[in-house]
Amino acid sequence: MAKLRVLIVDDHGIVRAGIRSLLDGQPDIEVVGEASGGEEAIAKALELRPELVLMDIAMPGMNGIEATRRIKEEQPDTSVLVLSMHDDEEFFFPVLRAGASGYILKESEPQELLYAIHTVYQGNIFLSPAVATALLEGFVTTAPEQQEENYAALTRREKEVLKLAAAGKTNREMAESLFLSSRTVEKYRQAVMHKLGLARREDLTKYAIRRGLIDFE
Repeated sequence: MAKLRVLIVDDHGIVRAGIRSLLDGQPDIEVVGEASGGEEAIAKALELRPELVLMDIAMPGMNGIEATRRIKEEQPDTSVLVLSMHDDEEFFFPVLRAGASGYILKESEPQELLYAIHTVYQGNIFLSPAVATALLEGFVTTAPEQQEENYAALTRREKEVLKLAAAGKTNREMAESLFLSSRTVEKYRQAVMHKLGLARREDLTKYAIRRGLIDFE
């Protein structure tokens, strides 16, 4: 029986070694290569043609989000399973949109990682329980119909301020970009948060990620 060909991508050698040791002990899995960064991951994926890539997110140079997007563009049939220490939705929303089929936390047990690998390879989606919980909490707090209604209530200028604020721009930077005063920008930002029912500035980022308003390329 043909083995599942896996490429391991992580900038820490000891992490790669640990994962390789686990996978080498599986009769149906073959580790075909390793990469320590996004650029190398793309090159190795094109060279080795793995069926599944275990992808870290935070790496020097090109991050795992962009590497995932590029790999999926070049090799749509290659599955990507993200293995990350980050349990914040600001990380897993972008990488899932980039084409990853799963997101598992590094704190997970070895058997859970093996289960995730097989689940993703079979064409299904796998999310660590903590990730799935955060996703559900983010979407059930407000009904989809209400979310659409709230967003539709924003003016064109308020939508511009939302996107810039979510991208981390300061009031001064937004003012310069929109040719407005900082005071006017702050009024727009407060109006946006009121209409969307958001309490904190960081909630703007999470909201924008869910709506796909931020370009992570």
